[in-house]
Amino acid sequence: MDIFEELELQDCPYCGGVGLLEEENGWCWYAMCLDCGAQTASFEYKSPVERTEAARKAAHMWNIGKILRSGVGD
Repeated sequence: MDIFEELELQDCPYCGGVGLLEEENGWCWYAMCLDCGAQTASFEYKSPVERTEAARKAAHMWNIGKILRSGVGD
């Protein structure tokens, strides 16, 4: 099954914007808000099994609100 079909992201906990699961150059996954730029930490992987698990971790952290957001003073 495709990772994007398997995992669902909730709306951004900061602004309510759309969340996006993003893969970075074949080494990590993170989730981010398309509106305010808030994002999770990056979850690295080195194998196909780890790739799927990293995507699941990024989605889970996003959905429970464990995200980073840069703003004024950061």
